Amino acid sequence: MDTIATVSLARPLEEVSAELGRSFAEYGFAVIRDHGIPADLIARAEALSRQFFALPDDAKRTYHIAGGGGARGYTPFGTEKAKDAEVHDLKEFWHIGRSLPAGHPLGEYMPANVWPDEVAGFRETFEALYAAFDAAGGRVLEGVALHLGLPQTFFAPTVADGNSVMRLLHYPPLTGADAEGAIRAAAHGDINTITLLLGAEEAGLELLTRQGEWLAIDPPEGALVVNIGDMLDRLTNGRLRSTTHRVVNPRGEAARRARYSMPFFLHFRPDYTIETLPSCIAKGESHPAPISSHDFLMQRLREINLT
Repeated sequence: MDTIATVSLARPLEEVSAELGRSFAEYGFAVIRDHGIPADLIARAEALSRQFFALPDDAKRTYHIAGGGGARGYTPFGTEKAKDAEVHDLKEFWHIGRSLPAGHPLGEYMPANVWPDEVAGFRETFEALYAAFDAAGGRVLEGVALHLGLPQTFFAPTVADGNSVMRLLHYPPLTGADAEGAIRAAAHGDINTITLLLGAEEAGLELLTRQGEWLAIDPPEGALVVNIGDMLDRLTNGRLRSTTHRVVNPRGEAARRARYSMPFFLHFRPDYTIETLPSCIAKGESHPAPISSHDFLMQRLREINLT
């Protein structure tokens, strides 16, 4: 039976692109091993993330940027909600974006990062992790390009200096009688091109299959879970699926533990026009109108209460 692919990026991309593409087409998700992000860097980042979220609430809120749409710094517990959801998600998070040199033509789209003074080594560690995520994402996109019959480097200029965002996520422990099975992040699709997620080995991430059933994702420790975002779904006219997914609280004792994870939302350049690939349009088939990556992002951020 077909299932979510687990692919090693240590293998030649020509050998894994078909498996990767099949998984993205059917499930919108794949599990990536040998992704090149050093284990010691991941461990250091996880420790610093926990240090930050353990700070007093007043200290964390000094890094909340009012009117910033959550693009950088801290977003307090219970702010974000999924599109069309009636309640806010049970999480708090920190956003790190791309640092561009002064005068860069895309600088207007990317606010400066902020860094917490209270956590030593935070900036250095997360700048290194951001770069490692960026490289791993580029490698995944090379496999996607081969699957689509495009040149291997097709996506490189589309994401160069893209508005990618790394999110440090903390779902605080739930202690009530209804903790087991509670929805920590409501069902949603991601806005961006692809998402790379560290920390999914903690039970709770589920995707919605074509058959309308929730399927749990259970990657090995240290692996990346990668999923297609709405931008790539739009570019491929749904050939690669941006799948609805959610985070539920596990059963048993784990239901009362905090959950931490680190997704990297890889974006096209803000000035890139998302125009459906001709090879993904069958004769007589409709397709979305072209739209800039930035305009699409703004449209979707308004829908999830972040701008």
